[in-house]
Amino acid sequence: MGIFSKLFKGPEIDMEKSSANAKRMRALFDHVVEGGNNYRLIFGYTEDVSRFNYGFVHGSKTKIGNLIVGWNEAEETIVAVPTVPDLSGCGDPTYYRRADILKAYRNKYPTDAFVIYPDKRGYIAINAYDWLEDESLYVYVSQDEELAAFTDFFMNRFAKK
Repeated sequence: MGIFSKLFKGPEIDMEKSSANAKRMRALFDHVVEGGNNYRLIFGYTEDVSRFNYGFVHGSKTKIGNLIVGWNEAEETIVAVPTVPDLSGCGDPTYYRRADILKAYRNKYPTDAFVIYPDKRGYIAINAYDWLEDESLYVYVSQDEELAAFTDFFMNRFAKK
């Protein structure tokens, strides 16, 4: 029994590190987003490939873009703030207001992503997980509860085709 529990048990979550990263995310977000404390936050990432299928078929390398994603239920708005894995800084926020987007939906293939088309020229696909092992690419943060809340908001209040 002992060996199986070791094999199938997931890695332990370091709540102290997760909490510290969540506080850093909040500080960065609040610094660049007016009224930032009115938003709930998750950490996510987007894969930047100009030709998605070509990249996957030919195995070309993708560029990972780290994001602090905030959402405000009352205003039906999502804000994506680009950042780096060590949370040492961030870029300018991009706002996605439900009334202004072309369409939004959850794509289950090839990855589980929240896809937003703000216009006919481009889109953003937000990927998010409860935690991610590779800390050189991603922020280490436990966000199971927040991710469930974001998923509910996205699917029931924000997404439209």
